[in-house]
Amino acid sequence: MPLAANSGGAGSFMPILMIVLLFGVMYFMMIRPQQKRRREAEQMQSTLGPGAEVVTIGGLYGHVVSVDDETVTLEVAPGVHNRYARPAIARVVSGATPQDAPAAEKVVDEADVKD
Repeated sequence: MPLAANSGGAGSFMPILMIVLLFGVMYFMMIRPQQKRRREAEQMQSTLGPGAEVVTIGGLYGHVVSVDDETVTLEVAPGVHNRYARPAIARVVSGATPQDAPAAEKVVDEADVKD
């Protein structure tokens, strides 16, 4: 009879341990990475400045014209300005701005001439 009492006590401990382990795995696999992505997005949105090329969550590309506390104004075509909420900016696109494009082409042309 003493063996049955010991095995019954250990059996009630295992489900509690499994639940704790499940919550631990969920934290490290789901919650923590999501918090990291949210911090990175907030940091990116807080450092936006005029001249940056960005993509909105809807997929619209544009150049930042002005920024205030809650909104970002983008130039999506020459003379066309749209205003968006800061959280609507998905990412900053790396690459040359339209003002830098002719300079980049000039460097490529000079490299071709030397070869």
